[in-house]
Amino acid sequence: MAKRTLDQLDVASKKVLVRVDFNVPIDQGIEGIALYDQRLRATLPTIRYLIDQGSRVVLCSHLGRPNGKVVEGLRLAPVGDRLAMLLERPVKSVPEIIGPVVESAISEMAPGDVLLLENLRFHPGEEKNDGAFACELADTVDCFVMDAFAVAHRAHASTTGITKFLPSAMGLLVQREVESMGRAVESPEKPMAALLGGAKVSDKILLLDNMLENLDYLLIGGGMCVTFLHAMGYSTGASRIEEDRLDFAREIMERAEAANINLLLPDYVVIANEFAADPGETDVMHVGDVPDGWYIMDIAPESAEKFSQALAGCKTIIWNGPMGVFEMPRFSQGTRTVADAIAGLSGVTTVVGGGSTAEAVEELGLMDKMTHVSTGGGASLEFLEGKELPGIAALPDA
Repeated sequence: MAKRTLDQLDVASKKVLVRVDFNVPIDQGIEGIALYDQRLRATLPTIRYLIDQGSRVVLCSHLGRPNGKVVEGLRLAPVGDRLAMLLERPVKSVPEIIGPVVESAISEMAPGDVLLLENLRFHPGEEKNDGAFACELADTVDCFVMDAFAVAHRAHASTTGITKFLPSAMGLLVQREVESMGRAVESPEKPMAALLGGAKVSDKILLLDNMLENLDYLLIGGGMCVTFLHAMGYSTGASRIEEDRLDFAREIMERAEAANINLLLPDYVVIANEFAADPGETDVMHVGDVPDGWYIMDIAPESAEKFSQALAGCKTIIWNGPMGVFEMPRFSQGTRTVADAIAGLSGVTTVVGGGSTAEAVEELGLMDKMTHVSTGGGASLEFLEGKELPGIAALPDA
């Protein structure tokens, strides 16, 4: 069922509470935030739309895991400073979430003003989806816009509870996420590929179950491929194997073969004698020759090229998970090669899952080369798994 969109909500001259996701790296200050500000940039269309409507824009977000307590290093004011730079207009940050200080700040707002509340998770009622806290959040505004896709899979006070008290709609970011990934899942242009990586098979079980029969190509790298390679009988050295997922890996390979899906695993891998950013020794080895005590760290250049060639023949690509230990520069080349190849394709719909995959694409400067880069790691995964996201389900139907 289609949900109410921003253009279907009366926001003109109203006080509008917008749930955004500004959960960005903050430990390096505003300079560090600037390096990973995709989530801030993604909310700009909604904020600017509301400003143009003369709304008084009240933003709320969480940051980190303060567990219901005030943590000085997790205050949102530095994020507000970066947002002001992106918006090219002032953003006032208040050190409270609810109460007289917030009421006073909102009452003083003029049309087009932007206010950022303090970290929602400083209040214990946020993650408990406490109705009283949601009601207090709603008290000083006229309507609510859900524009935090990255937490749409969480039933919290600011994502689901608040919709009981205010006229609500999804923002432009959430609308774009739902429409882009919805098309890729429900009516993809063929041939279609899923490029999966990351640390664990268990993270992708439901995605594979939900999407497998729609695929023409399934490409598996990253830590995931270790369990698949082990299931095929290859020695995988000291790399972590999900013993409880070996049967599932075999089942997926059997289902792929029965459905004539092209399943690609790396033939060659980059290995190291220790799991470290700067190990004593590295080598490139055929998957059948990985020695005991060594770790598979990345797909090798030859395999990355083979993956790239397979993707070149596709019209829809869903990518979730790096091809190696991307956060260690020496083992980021497989991800870089594949990302560059995808970015260079034309006439192809490319949907990139959030989390570490989005961070890799952002770091490589390829954001604008992809059709859609999700702002949500867990949320995008659950959406692709076919699950209903509480933060979207709670919104009224169109």
